[in-house]
Amino acid sequence: MLLDKLKESKYTVVLTGAGMSTESGLPDFRSSDGLWEKEDPSRIASTDALNRNVEKFFEFYRHRVLGLQDCKPHAGHEILAKWEREGVIHSIITQNVDGFHTEAGSRNIAELHGTLQKVHCQSCGKEYDNDKYVNEQYQCECGGKLRPSVVLFGEMLPEDALQLAAEESEKADLFIVLGSSLTVTPANHFPLMAKQNGAYLAIINMEPTELDIYADETIHNRKIGDLLKELDDGLTTKK
Repeated sequence: MLLDKLKESKYTVVLTGAGMSTESGLPDFRSSDGLWEKEDPSRIASTDALNRNVEKFFEFYRHRVLGLQDCKPHAGHEILAKWEREGVIHSIITQNVDGFHTEAGSRNIAELHGTLQKVHCQSCGKEYDNDKYVNEQYQCECGGKLRPSVVLFGEMLPEDALQLAAEESEKADLFIVLGSSLTVTPANHFPLMAKQNGAYLAIINMEPTELDIYADETIHNRKIGDLLKELDDGLTTKK
């Protein structure tokens, strides 16, 4: 059914969550045995930590940046980038901060929580590659503290990303969720926004989600990379 919808759709939007990243080997911090079960995020990944517990903050995010170097985009990321080039999909909304969609070649992306691929100065805003953290360089040329370009606990989500996500959701006639439990707001608003505007809603996640009741199609217990490869093969066969 989803393959037919992909073939018919005039405007397809994809929302990706942690399940997209875990197939690249990155941990899901919100899972039952994830990092947030062991650490209080307000102590190490917040604006307060940046100001009051900065050594722990730097150590935590350097560890996360180093973790990215051991992983790379998987086949699913590559297929989504290919589909964008071919006009099969039109945009990606992501909850992930690994930057793998950009690395794979996708361009029209709303990064709701920012990216770990960049760091910027808390004082002047100057942007640097994340190798600053790899090399334990945490200070800007102006003397300000360098922080990862992600949304910290206690911060608002970037307005431009939210606006892009809302606009894309309203345009969609097919909206596909890949690897999100849809428990975090505002990301879980976008599938419903698309549905309310007449989109066909497909939710692909290992476990059932609370929004499955609103979906036109649900797929569980499937690896995203494998499923996207099957769909891509189906699209290629059509040609």
